[in-house]
Amino acid sequence: MPGGKKKAYDLMEPILLKCAAQVEDGACTGYLGPIGAGNYVKMVHNGIEYGDMQLIAEVYDVLRGIVGMTNVEMSRQFTRWNDGDLSSYLIEITAKILAKDDDVTGTGYVVDYILDKTGTKGTGRWTVQEAAEQSVAAPTIAASLDSRYISGRKGERVEAAKILQGPTEVPNVSKPQIVEDLGAALYCAKVCSYAQGMGIIKAASEEKDWDVDLSQCAKMWKGGCIIRAKLLDKIQAALANDSNLVNLMVDPGFAKELNARQMSWRRIVTLCVASGVPCPALSASLNYFDSYRRENLPANLTQAQRDFFGGHTYERIDMKGPHHCVWTKKHKAIGDLNERSAGEQSSRL
Repeated sequence: MPGGKKKAYDLMEPILLKCAAQVEDGACTGYLGPIGAGNYVKMVHNGIEYGDMQLIAEVYDVLRGIVGMTNVEMSRQFTRWNDGDLSSYLIEITAKILAKDDDVTGTGYVVDYILDKTGTKGTGRWTVQEAAEQSVAAPTIAASLDSRYISGRKGERVEAAKILQGPTEVPNVSKPQIVEDLGAALYCAKVCSYAQGMGIIKAASEEKDWDVDLSQCAKMWKGGCIIRAKLLDKIQAALANDSNLVNLMVDPGFAKELNARQMSWRRIVTLCVASGVPCPALSASLNYFDSYRRENLPANLTQAQRDFFGGHTYERIDMKGPHHCVWTKKHKAIGDLNERSAGEQSSRL
């Protein structure tokens, strides 16, 4: 994912094209933009990777804890998913991991002996920080990062398990239906994770005048990357078809798929909540979808509260310009509203 001076890249390009992973439409590399652009795209790639891994872990948790599958059965299910729309490197290796016999004791499977604490090198945190800097919602990626932090507090969780209780009654749902719904939910949530990552890159590129080609990013990730997946073919095509696409979810192809599969997604999140099985990334993705698709959100009340306690002003739906309400007898007029809201108007918020 090279970036830097174009002249320097041009000199290196023949070597980079030969060294890079190759897919049907060419080498998985290309010029991304000035100094910083390449590293930034790689950082966001890792953030998407965090989200993808957490989503798969949540699906695994449902298969294991609610459906009651054995490791071999789960391995076979991930193998089946890898033969369809969910085909990806991470799905492929998950199938292999689940079926790997323990190489120390010779009993059971390696994955069942691994302590449930996930490490982090920092790129996921940086991605979430950048999302905040760019005022881009990235709840799937943020949820995956939070999940790693909670996993790291193993000692606290052991003690909490002795005190805090989950539901005593869980829904009785058809196991085949759960498995079918899980595939659809995972696909939808993955689309959201990629949409968030692309949104971060797009915002940073516009701010820094990098002119990053998002379809080129998708092409680069199709081979030789941890997040390489069949889904990237569709993402590349959508972004190539419309370089100004504001969000992957509103691409006609993806919108049709999300609309068609959403009830499976909702059933899985509902099942997890009712069963006391955490699904932070799956649910964050669904909330992202629901928030983005709504013409009206309850943000009007939040803005009214801000104006009530801080005189932050608000915009009206029936006229232009900032407005302030003298909410009670204790409130006072705040003078020039344009001056009051000048700082906020200059920000992305």
